[in-house]
Amino acid sequence: MNKEEIQKFFELLKEKDPHPKCELNYKNAYTLMVAIILSAQATDKGVNKATEKLFEKVQTPEQMLSLGEEGLKEYVKSLNYYNNKSHNIIKMTEVLLDKYQGCFPMDLDELQTLPGVGRKTANVFLNVLEHRPLIAVDTHVFRLSNRLGLAPGKTPLEVEMKLARVVPQEYKPDAQHWLVLLGRYICKAKNPKCFECPVSSVCHAKEKLI
Repeated sequence: MNKEEIQKFFELLKEKDPHPKCELNYKNAYTLMVAIILSAQATDKGVNKATEKLFEKVQTPEQMLSLGEEGLKEYVKSLNYYNNKSHNIIKMTEVLLDKYQGCFPMDLDELQTLPGVGRKTANVFLNVLEHRPLIAVDTHVFRLSNRLGLAPGKTPLEVEMKLARVVPQEYKPDAQHWLVLLGRYICKAKNPKCFECPVSSVCHAKEKLI
């Protein structure tokens, strides 16, 4: 996609959905981070179902440590890799309290020093919480970037760096949500809904997928 097509691409996405939102439910910064960690290799719908009762009981780092790892597992055992995720959440919470007095560092690199927090997680957290112009590359964003020729790359980091260069600045704060939602509901890995796609007019892949 060339510069003009990319501009049009995001214009069309904004026209369809002016104020896109993260579909994970959360109550504050801490529960947002917990939800993002739990969302790896899981659907937002599944995470929201698991955290509905969890977040009634736990909304702070102190409450999470009181619940404990085994207690946390009981709430999230419906999710993939819940053992590892529960372990990481407890370790992350311990570091958050010991080193940061329960407040997350707002630096991308420093966030990644927390247990269970990788680059994608940190990008999502800062984008959702503070609307920063960061784009996390999950499976949807990676697929779309390559399929559409938006920001082709062999690794998530390569795609992220290209997106940072080609996405117009005015659209960066919302770009992550638009791309995720487009990939989740329209431009699926299998049987993409090309005839329903709001950006079909600038898509170079549609001829191969219809």
